[in-house]
Amino acid sequence: MDFSRRSFVRALGWTGLGTVAATLRPAGVDALTRTAAQGAPPIAPSIAAPRSPASALGSFIKIDSNENPYGVGPSVAEAVQQALALAGRYPRNRDTLTDALARLHGVPPPSILLGCGSGELLRAATLAFTSRTRAAVVPSPTFETCGETASRLGYPVREVRVDASLRLDLDAMRQAAAGAGLVYICNPNNPTGTVRSARDIEQFIEYVLGATPDAAVLVDEAYHEFVDDPSYATAIPLAIRSPRVIVTRTFSKIYGMAGLRVGYAIGHPDALAAMEQHMPFGTMSVLSVAAALAALHDTKRLTEQQQANRETRLATRKLFEDAGYRVAASDANFLMVDVRQRASDFRGACRAHGVLVGRPFPPLDTHARITIGTKDEMQRAADAFRRVLGIASAAAAPAAAA
Repeated sequence: MDFSRRSFVRALGWTGLGTVAATLRPAGVDALTRTAAQGAPPIAPSIAAPRSPASALGSFIKIDSNENPYGVGPSVAEAVQQALALAGRYPRNRDTLTDALARLHGVPPPSILLGCGSGELLRAATLAFTSRTRAAVVPSPTFETCGETASRLGYPVREVRVDASLRLDLDAMRQAAAGAGLVYICNPNNPTGTVRSARDIEQFIEYVLGATPDAAVLVDEAYHEFVDDPSYATAIPLAIRSPRVIVTRTFSKIYGMAGLRVGYAIGHPDALAAMEQHMPFGTMSVLSVAAALAALHDTKRLTEQQQANRETRLATRKLFEDAGYRVAASDANFLMVDVRQRASDFRGACRAHGVLVGRPFPPLDTHARITIGTKDEMQRAADAFRRVLGIASAAAAPAAAA
C-alpha cells in the first residue's frame, strides 16, 4: 500500500492543529499553546530580541558562513516562546507549514516537501536519483552537499568549472549531463554569488531533459530573496510542469533561521516521494515550524533585510573595487573577492585581526568569500581588510545601511 508519512499524519487527524495557524499569525501559535497547556504556568523566561552576533561571538566578527547577521525578528522570537508549551509533544504542526508554503507559491500541498534545512533535501535528492551508473553533475565550486553525498557513496561525480565571470557554465554542464542521474544548479551560486537568467535556466533544463529524460534537475534557490538581477526568476513554474525538476528553498538565509533548520522542496509529488524515502521522519521541531510560520507572516522584516543586505553589500564591494580588487557580481548575501593571494593565507590573516571569512573554495584558490554582516560589522571588518591587503586608510569604509 502506497501510504506516505504525510498521509499518515493526515489520517490521524492532526490537520486540525494546522487549521488553527492557517493565517500564519503568531497568534495562531498562541492558540495552540493555550489549547495544549491551559492554566499552565510560564515554563521559560521571555525571549527578547536576539543579541547581536558580535556579542554572541565575543570579539570575532563572523562573516564566514552566509548566515543572516540580524537573526530572527521579534515576531519569530515570540512565536517560539509561545510554542514552548508544546515542546513536550511530538511535532504535529508540519502540515500547517506545508499548507502555508503551498499558498505562498500557488501550488498544491503535495508539491511541497519539508526538510531539516535544505541540506537534508539535497542529500535525499542525491540518494534518490544517482547511482553507480547515474552520475551527479555539479558546478565547481558550488555548495557541496550533492557532490559530497554522491562521492561518499562511490557514485560518479562530474564537476564543471564556473566560467571566467564565475557564473555557472551551462554550455559545459549540458555536455556533462548526458546519462546523468542528477544535475545540480545553485542559482544564485554559492560561493560565487552569480546568477543565470530565467531564460538560461529554462533552456538548460529543456535541453537536459530532452537529451536525458530520466535525469532529475535540482535548482537550489537558497539565496532567492536577495536577487536584484531583473533577468532572474524562480524555477518553481518549471518544477510544477515537469516531474523531473525540483526547487529547494531555505529559511536559513533571509529569514535568519540557520540554527532552527527549516527548508523545503517544491516539485512534482512523484519526485518528492522518491526523495522522501531517503529522509528520516520527525527531524523538524515544533519550535522550528512555529518560527517558520511567523517568519512567513512578517513581510515587513523581509523587505528590511533585503534592503540592509543590498546597501551593505554595495558598500563592501566598493571598498574592494576602489582598491583595484576584482569582485564577482553578487545577488546573494556574500561577495567573492579575488584577493590576489592564497585564500587560506588571507583567511588566516583576517582571523588574526578578529574577522572570520569563508574557507577556500578550489579551484578558485585566490578568491575569498565574504558574508555580508551588519553595517557595524562590515565597517570594523573593513579595517581588517585594509591592514591585511595593504589598502590605503583613505579608502572609503562601507556606508551605513538604512
